[in-house]
Amino acid sequence: MDRKKIAAIVTTYFSRSHADLIVSKFLRGFDTPNGLIEPKVDVVSMYIDQVHPKDVGLEIAQQYGVEIFPSIHSALTRTKLTKGHWPTASDWTVGELAVDGVLLIAEHGDYASNEQGRQIYPRRSFFEQITGVIGVSNRPIPVFNDKHLSYNWPDAHWMYKRANELNMPLMAGSSLPLTTRIPFLEHPIGERIDQAFVLGHFNSYPNGLDSYGFHGLEALQAMVERRSGGETGIRSVQCLEGDAVWEAGEEGVWPRDLAELVAGQMIDKDDGHMQDNCINPAIFLIEYVDGFRASVLLLDGHVRQFGYAASVAREVLSTVYGHGSKHLDDHFTILGLNIQEMFLTGMERYPVERTLLTTGAHDALMESRFRGHIVIETPHLNIGYSPSKLPMLNPF
Repeated sequence: MDRKKIAAIVTTYFSRSHADLIVSKFLRGFDTPNGLIEPKVDVVSMYIDQVHPKDVGLEIAQQYGVEIFPSIHSALTRTKLTKGHWPTASDWTVGELAVDGVLLIAEHGDYASNEQGRQIYPRRSFFEQITGVIGVSNRPIPVFNDKHLSYNWPDAHWMYKRANELNMPLMAGSSLPLTTRIPFLEHPIGERIDQAFVLGHFNSYPNGLDSYGFHGLEALQAMVERRSGGETGIRSVQCLEGDAVWEAGEEGVWPRDLAELVAGQMIDKDDGHMQDNCINPAIFLIEYVDGFRASVLLLDGHVRQFGYAASVAREVLSTVYGHGSKHLDDHFTILGLNIQEMFLTGMERYPVERTLLTTGAHDALMESRFRGHIVIETPHLNIGYSPSKLPMLNPF
Protein backbone atom coordinates (compact mmCIF):
# COMPACT_ATOMS: atom_id res chain seq x y z
CA MET A 1 0.00 0.00 0.00
CA ASP A 2 1.01 3.60 -0.57
CA ARG A 3 1.17 4.80 3.03
CA LYS A 4 0.17 8.37 3.88
CA LYS A 5 3.11 10.73 4.29
CA ILE A 6 2.96 13.16 7.22
CA ALA A 7 4.87 16.38 7.95
CA ALA A 8 5.50 17.36 11.60
CA ILE A 9 5.71 21.11 12.19
CA VAL A 10 6.76 21.79 15.79
CA THR A 11 7.99 24.66 17.91
CA THR A 12 10.49 22.60 19.93
CA TYR A 13 11.11 18.93 20.68
CA PHE A 14 12.43 17.78 24.06
CA SER A 15 11.57 14.80 26.25
CA ARG A 16 7.91 14.89 27.41
CA SER A 17 7.14 17.96 25.31
CA HIS A 18 3.95 17.79 23.26
CA ALA A 19 6.08 17.16 20.17
CA ASP A 20 7.59 14.13 21.91
CA LEU A 21 4.25 12.92 23.29
CA ILE A 22 2.61 13.07 19.83
CA VAL A 23 5.17 12.89 17.03
CA SER A 24 7.31 10.22 18.70
CA LYS A 25 4.29 7.91 18.83
CA PHE A 26 3.81 8.31 15.09
CA LEU A 27 7.40 7.06 14.74
CA ARG A 28 7.87 4.48 17.50
CA GLY A 29 4.29 3.30 17.87
CA PHE A 30 1.36 4.02 20.17
CA ASP A 31 1.81 2.73 23.73
CA THR A 32 -0.93 0.44 25.09
CA PRO A 33 -1.14 -2.09 27.96
CA ASN A 34 -0.69 -4.83 25.35
CA GLY A 35 2.37 -3.32 23.69
CA LEU A 36 2.88 -0.88 20.84
CA ILE A 37 0.37 -0.33 18.05
CA GLU A 38 2.37 0.18 14.86
CA PRO A 39 1.67 3.45 13.03
CA LYS A 40 -0.24 3.19 9.75
CA VAL A 41 1.23 6.42 8.38
CA ASP A 42 4.81 7.65 7.94
CA VAL A 43 6.27 10.90 9.26
CA VAL A 44 8.61 11.83 6.42
CA SER A 45 9.56 15.45 7.10
CA MET A 46 9.93 17.76 10.06
CA TYR A 47 10.43 21.42 10.85
CA ILE A 48 11.67 22.39 14.34
CA ASP A 49 11.40 26.12 15.03
CA GLN A 50 13.63 26.16 18.13
CA VAL A 51 16.23 23.52 19.01
CA HIS A 52 15.84 23.07 22.77
CA PRO A 53 18.99 22.76 24.95
CA LYS A 54 17.78 19.23 25.76
CA ASP A 55 16.51 18.49 22.26
CA VAL A 56 15.63 14.92 21.37
CA GLY A 57 13.88 15.64 18.08
CA LEU A 58 16.99 15.73 15.90
CA GLU A 59 18.20 12.37 17.20
CA ILE A 60 14.77 10.73 16.89
CA ALA A 61 14.38 12.09 13.35
CA GLN A 62 17.74 10.66 12.36
CA GLN A 63 16.90 7.32 13.99
CA TYR A 64 13.70 6.97 11.96
CA GLY A 65 14.93 8.49 8.72
CA VAL A 66 12.87 11.67 8.95
CA GLU A 67 14.41 14.56 7.05
CA ILE A 68 14.69 17.87 8.90
CA PHE A 69 13.90 20.91 6.75
CA PRO A 70 14.81 24.57 7.35
CA SER A 71 11.31 25.96 6.78
CA ILE A 72 7.66 25.00 6.94
CA HIS A 73 7.35 25.38 3.18
CA SER A 74 10.27 23.06 2.47
CA ALA A 75 8.96 20.48 4.98
CA LEU A 76 5.59 20.36 3.21
CA THR A 77 7.05 20.32 -0.31
CA ARG A 78 10.07 18.22 0.72
CA THR A 79 12.24 20.64 -1.22
CA LYS A 80 15.90 19.69 -0.91
CA LEU A 81 18.24 22.65 -0.99
CA THR A 82 21.58 22.36 -2.72
CA LYS A 83 24.63 23.41 -0.74
CA GLY A 84 25.36 27.09 -1.05
CA HIS A 85 22.00 27.88 -2.64
CA TRP A 86 19.15 29.73 -0.98
CA PRO A 87 15.83 29.60 -2.87
CA THR A 88 14.76 32.67 -4.77
CA ALA A 89 11.19 33.98 -4.74
CA SER A 90 10.35 31.86 -7.78
CA ASP A 91 11.77 28.73 -6.14
CA TRP A 92 9.43 29.12 -3.17
CA THR A 93 6.30 29.17 -5.33
CA VAL A 94 7.23 26.18 -7.51
CA GLY A 95 7.32 23.52 -4.81
CA GLU A 96 4.20 21.36 -4.69
CA LEU A 97 2.67 19.76 -1.63
CA ALA A 98 4.47 16.44 -1.07
CA VAL A 99 2.73 15.16 2.08
CA ASP A 100 -0.75 13.84 2.89
CA GLY A 101 -1.25 15.30 6.36
CA VAL A 102 0.28 17.70 8.90
CA LEU A 103 0.89 17.54 12.64
CA LEU A 104 1.05 21.16 13.86
CA ILE A 105 2.36 21.20 17.43
CA ALA A 106 3.09 24.73 18.61
CA GLU A 107 3.29 24.06 22.36
CA HIS A 108 6.41 24.75 24.46
CA GLY A 109 9.35 26.92 23.44
CA ASP A 110 10.89 30.30 24.16
CA TYR A 111 8.07 32.58 23.03
CA ALA A 112 7.01 35.87 24.56
CA SER A 113 3.93 36.34 26.71
CA ASN A 114 1.59 39.30 26.61
CA GLU A 115 0.23 41.41 29.46
CA GLN A 116 -2.71 39.02 29.92
CA GLY A 117 -0.36 36.12 30.69
CA ARG A 118 -0.96 34.48 27.31
CA GLN A 119 2.00 32.75 25.73
CA ILE A 120 2.24 33.85 22.10
CA TYR A 121 2.80 30.54 20.40
CA PRO A 122 3.00 30.96 16.59
CA ARG A 123 0.02 28.75 15.77
CA ARG A 124 -1.60 31.12 13.29
CA SER A 125 1.76 31.91 11.67
CA PHE A 126 2.53 28.23 11.20
CA PHE A 127 -1.02 27.48 10.05
CA GLU A 128 -0.95 30.35 7.56
CA GLN A 129 2.18 28.93 5.95
CA ILE A 130 0.76 25.40 5.91
CA THR A 131 -2.49 26.49 4.31
CA GLY A 132 -0.58 28.66 1.86
CA VAL A 133 1.09 25.56 0.44
CA ILE A 134 -2.23 23.67 0.53
CA GLY A 135 -4.00 26.51 -1.29
CA VAL A 136 -1.36 26.82 -4.00
CA SER A 137 -1.32 23.05 -4.52
CA ASN A 138 -5.13 22.85 -4.50
CA ARG A 139 -5.00 19.66 -2.44
CA PRO A 140 -6.87 19.98 0.90
CA ILE A 141 -5.01 17.57 3.16
CA PRO A 142 -5.93 16.96 6.86
CA VAL A 143 -4.22 19.04 9.55
CA PHE A 144 -4.17 18.51 13.32
CA ASN A 145 -3.50 21.59 15.49
CA ASP A 146 -2.48 20.75 19.06
CA LYS A 147 -4.48 22.46 21.86
CA HIS A 148 -6.26 25.78 21.26
CA LEU A 149 -6.28 27.26 17.80
CA SER A 150 -4.51 30.44 18.91
CA TYR A 151 -3.89 32.60 21.96
CA ASN A 152 -6.42 35.17 20.70
CA TRP A 153 -9.86 35.04 19.10
CA PRO A 154 -9.17 36.94 15.82
CA ASP A 155 -6.37 34.55 14.86
CA ALA A 156 -8.37 31.48 15.90
CA HIS A 157 -11.40 32.57 13.90
CA TRP A 158 -9.20 33.29 10.89
CA MET A 159 -7.72 29.78 11.07
CA TYR A 160 -11.20 28.23 11.20
CA LYS A 161 -12.43 30.27 8.23
CA ARG A 162 -9.27 29.51 6.24
CA ALA A 163 -9.75 25.76 6.72
CA ASN A 164 -13.36 26.09 5.55
CA GLU A 165 -12.29 28.09 2.51
CA LEU A 166 -9.91 25.30 1.50
CA ASN A 167 -12.42 22.57 2.38
CA MET A 168 -9.70 20.81 4.35
CA PRO A 169 -10.21 18.46 7.33
CA LEU A 170 -9.10 20.12 10.56
CA MET A 171 -8.92 18.71 14.07
CA ALA A 172 -7.61 20.55 17.11
CA GLY A 173 -7.75 20.58 20.86
CA SER A 174 -6.70 18.99 24.10
CA SER A 175 -6.09 15.31 24.78
CA LEU A 176 -8.51 15.33 27.73
CA PRO A 177 -11.81 14.90 25.84
CA LEU A 178 -10.53 11.64 24.36
CA THR A 179 -8.76 10.12 27.33
CA THR A 180 -10.15 7.30 29.47
CA ARG A 181 -12.89 8.27 31.94
CA ILE A 182 -13.12 6.38 35.22
CA PRO A 183 -15.87 5.34 35.58
CA PHE A 184 -16.85 5.73 31.94
CA LEU A 185 -19.36 8.54 31.46
CA GLU A 186 -20.75 10.00 28.26
CA HIS A 187 -24.07 11.79 28.07
CA PRO A 188 -26.44 10.44 25.43
CA ILE A 189 -26.92 13.08 22.74
CA GLY A 190 -29.95 15.12 23.74
CA GLU A 191 -29.79 14.41 27.48
CA ARG A 192 -31.08 17.13 29.75
CA ILE A 193 -28.17 18.33 31.89
CA ASP A 194 -29.17 20.66 34.70
CA GLN A 195 -25.69 21.57 35.94
CA ALA A 196 -22.13 20.75 34.86
CA PHE A 197 -18.83 21.18 36.64
CA VAL A 198 -15.14 20.40 36.01
CA LEU A 199 -12.48 20.20 38.70
CA GLY A 200 -8.89 20.47 37.56
CA HIS A 201 -5.44 21.73 38.43
CA PHE A 202 -2.82 24.14 37.16
CA ASN A 203 0.79 24.91 37.96
CA SER A 204 1.37 28.27 39.58
CA TYR A 205 4.27 29.20 37.28
CA PRO A 206 3.73 32.16 34.92
CA ASN A 207 1.12 31.31 32.27
CA GLY A 208 0.09 28.18 34.19
CA LEU A 209 -3.58 29.14 34.21
CA ASP A 210 -3.40 29.94 30.51
CA SER A 211 -2.02 26.50 29.70
CA TYR A 212 -4.07 24.31 32.03
CA GLY A 213 -7.26 26.34 31.90
CA PHE A 214 -7.79 25.34 28.31
CA HIS A 215 -7.74 21.65 29.28
CA GLY A 216 -10.54 22.27 31.75
CA LEU A 217 -12.67 24.03 29.16
CA GLU A 218 -12.22 21.24 26.63
CA ALA A 219 -13.06 18.58 29.23
CA LEU A 220 -16.27 20.48 30.01
CA GLN A 221 -17.28 21.22 26.43
CA ALA A 222 -16.85 17.63 25.26
CA MET A 223 -19.54 16.72 27.78
CA VAL A 224 -22.04 19.57 27.65
CA GLU A 225 -22.12 19.83 23.84
CA ARG A 226 -24.30 16.69 24.01
CA ARG A 227 -27.05 18.36 26.08
CA SER A 228 -30.66 18.68 24.98
CA GLY A 229 -31.20 21.39 22.39
CA GLY A 230 -27.67 21.03 21.04
CA GLU A 231 -24.78 23.45 21.35
CA THR A 232 -25.84 27.10 21.11
CA GLY A 233 -22.65 28.96 21.97
CA ILE A 234 -21.53 31.05 24.95
CA ARG A 235 -23.14 34.31 26.07
CA SER A 236 -20.69 35.43 28.78
CA VAL A 237 -17.75 34.33 30.93
CA GLN A 238 -16.05 35.40 34.15
CA CYS A 239 -12.81 34.39 35.84
CA LEU A 240 -12.43 34.66 39.63
CA GLU A 241 -9.28 34.05 41.68
CA GLY A 242 -8.16 33.73 45.28
CA ASP A 243 -10.58 34.25 48.15
CA ALA A 244 -13.29 35.33 45.70
CA VAL A 245 -13.44 31.71 44.52
CA TRP A 246 -14.32 30.37 47.97
CA GLU A 247 -16.76 33.22 48.59
CA ALA A 248 -18.55 32.44 45.33
CA GLY A 249 -18.76 28.79 46.40
CA GLU A 250 -20.35 29.75 49.71
CA GLU A 251 -22.89 31.86 47.82
CA GLY A 252 -23.81 28.91 45.59
CA VAL A 253 -22.34 30.42 42.42
CA TRP A 254 -20.54 27.12 41.79
CA PRO A 255 -21.40 23.68 43.24
CA ARG A 256 -19.12 22.95 46.20
CA ASP A 257 -20.79 19.56 46.67
CA LEU A 258 -19.84 18.46 43.14
CA ALA A 259 -16.27 19.67 43.69
CA GLU A 260 -15.91 17.56 46.84
CA LEU A 261 -17.47 14.56 45.07
CA VAL A 262 -15.03 14.70 42.14
CA ALA A 263 -12.02 15.35 44.38
CA GLY A 264 -12.96 12.31 46.44
CA GLN A 265 -12.74 10.10 43.34
CA MET A 266 -9.24 11.25 42.40
CA ILE A 267 -6.13 9.17 43.07
CA ASP A 268 -3.46 11.82 42.50
CA LYS A 269 -4.18 14.33 45.29
CA ASP A 270 -3.02 15.60 48.69
CA ASP A 271 -4.54 14.95 52.08
CA GLY A 272 -6.64 17.61 53.73
CA HIS A 273 -9.10 20.14 52.36
CA MET A 274 -8.84 21.96 49.04
CA GLN A 275 -9.29 25.34 50.65
CA ASP A 276 -6.31 24.72 52.93
CA ASN A 277 -4.05 23.33 50.20
CA CYS A 278 -4.53 26.08 47.60
CA ILE A 279 -3.03 29.56 47.72
CA ASN A 280 -4.60 31.05 44.60
CA PRO A 281 -7.41 28.96 43.07
CA ALA A 282 -9.28 30.11 39.98
CA ILE A 283 -12.71 29.43 38.61
CA PHE A 284 -14.22 29.92 35.16
CA LEU A 285 -17.95 30.76 35.19
CA ILE A 286 -19.69 30.20 31.86
CA GLU A 287 -23.20 31.13 30.72
CA TYR A 288 -24.38 29.65 27.43
CA VAL A 289 -26.74 31.27 24.94
CA ASP A 290 -29.55 28.88 25.91
CA GLY A 291 -29.24 29.85 29.59
CA PHE A 292 -27.26 26.76 30.64
CA ARG A 293 -24.52 27.47 33.20
CA ALA A 294 -21.32 25.58 33.95
CA SER A 295 -18.09 26.14 35.84
CA VAL A 296 -14.47 24.98 35.83
CA LEU A 297 -12.59 25.09 39.15
CA LEU A 298 -8.80 25.04 38.82
CA LEU A 299 -6.67 24.44 41.91
CA ASP A 300 -2.99 25.28 42.34
CA GLY A 301 -2.67 22.43 44.83
CA HIS A 302 -4.65 19.55 46.39
CA VAL A 303 -5.35 17.65 43.12
CA ARG A 304 -3.34 16.77 40.02
CA GLN A 305 -6.11 15.38 37.82
CA PHE A 306 -9.23 16.54 36.01
CA GLY A 307 -12.74 15.33 36.71
CA TYR A 308 -16.32 16.08 35.74
CA ALA A 309 -19.70 15.99 37.47
CA ALA A 310 -23.23 16.81 36.34
CA SER A 311 -26.75 16.88 37.68
CA VAL A 312 -29.12 14.96 35.42
CA ALA A 313 -32.77 14.51 36.41
CA ARG A 314 -31.87 14.86 40.12
CA GLU A 315 -29.12 12.27 39.76
CA VAL A 316 -25.45 13.20 40.11
CA LEU A 317 -23.05 11.65 37.59
CA SER A 318 -19.28 11.97 37.84
CA THR A 319 -16.02 10.73 36.34
CA VAL A 320 -12.26 11.31 36.50
CA TYR A 321 -10.15 11.74 33.37
CA GLY A 322 -7.32 9.24 33.04
CA HIS A 323 -4.97 8.48 35.89
CA GLY A 324 -3.35 11.85 36.45
CA SER A 325 -0.11 13.41 35.35
CA LYS A 326 1.82 10.11 35.61
CA HIS A 327 -0.10 8.64 32.68
CA LEU A 328 0.27 11.29 29.97
CA ASP A 329 1.25 8.59 27.47
CA ASP A 330 -2.26 7.11 27.76
CA HIS A 331 -3.84 10.48 26.94
CA PHE A 332 -1.67 11.06 23.92
CA THR A 333 -1.90 7.51 22.61
CA ILE A 334 -5.68 7.87 22.35
CA LEU A 335 -5.37 11.33 20.80
CA GLY A 336 -2.73 10.09 18.35
CA LEU A 337 -4.79 7.12 17.19
CA ASN A 338 -7.74 9.39 16.43
CA ILE A 339 -5.52 11.87 14.58
CA GLN A 340 -4.12 8.98 12.56
CA GLU A 341 -7.66 7.90 11.67
CA MET A 342 -8.33 11.37 10.27
CA PHE A 343 -5.15 11.11 8.17
CA LEU A 344 -6.29 7.73 6.83
CA THR A 345 -9.94 8.61 6.11
CA GLY A 346 -9.87 12.36 5.55
CA MET A 347 -12.71 12.75 8.09
CA GLU A 348 -12.52 14.67 11.39
CA ARG A 349 -13.21 12.48 14.41
CA TYR A 350 -14.96 15.31 16.27
CA PRO A 351 -16.02 18.85 15.31
CA VAL A 352 -13.35 21.53 15.26
CA GLU A 353 -16.10 23.95 16.32
CA ARG A 354 -15.67 22.59 19.84
CA THR A 355 -12.10 23.88 19.93
CA LEU A 356 -13.08 27.12 18.21
CA LEU A 357 -15.64 27.73 20.99
CA THR A 358 -13.27 26.80 23.83
CA THR A 359 -10.50 28.91 22.29
CA GLY A 360 -12.80 31.94 22.21
CA ALA A 361 -14.04 31.30 25.73
CA HIS A 362 -10.49 30.93 27.03
CA ASP A 363 -9.45 34.18 25.39
CA ALA A 364 -12.41 36.00 26.99
CA LEU A 365 -11.67 34.44 30.39
CA MET A 366 -8.07 35.66 30.27
CA GLU A 367 -9.43 39.11 29.41
CA SER A 368 -11.81 38.89 32.39
CA ARG A 369 -8.88 38.06 34.64
CA PHE A 370 -6.75 40.89 33.24
CA ARG A 371 -9.56 43.47 33.59
CA GLY A 372 -10.21 42.80 37.25
CA HIS A 373 -12.32 39.63 37.02
CA ILE A 374 -15.28 41.30 35.36
CA VAL A 375 -18.00 39.57 33.35
CA ILE A 376 -17.15 39.54 29.64
CA GLU A 377 -20.02 39.38 27.15
CA THR A 378 -19.20 37.13 24.19
CA PRO A 379 -21.68 37.70 21.32
CA HIS A 380 -19.00 36.50 18.89
CA LEU A 381 -19.19 33.03 20.48
CA ASN A 382 -22.74 32.37 19.27
CA ILE A 383 -21.41 29.14 17.76
CA GLY A 384 -23.81 26.25 17.31
CA TYR A 385 -22.75 22.79 16.21
CA SER A 386 -23.62 19.11 16.59
CA PRO A 387 -21.42 16.66 18.54
CA SER A 388 -19.72 13.76 16.84
CA LYS A 389 -21.56 10.45 16.65
CA LEU A 390 -18.33 8.55 16.04
CA PRO A 391 -16.93 6.38 18.84
CA MET A 392 -13.43 7.54 19.75
CA LEU A 393 -10.65 4.98 19.22
CA ASN A 394 -9.44 3.92 22.68
CA PRO A 395 -7.29 0.79 23.26
CA PHE A 396 -7.38 1.11 27.06
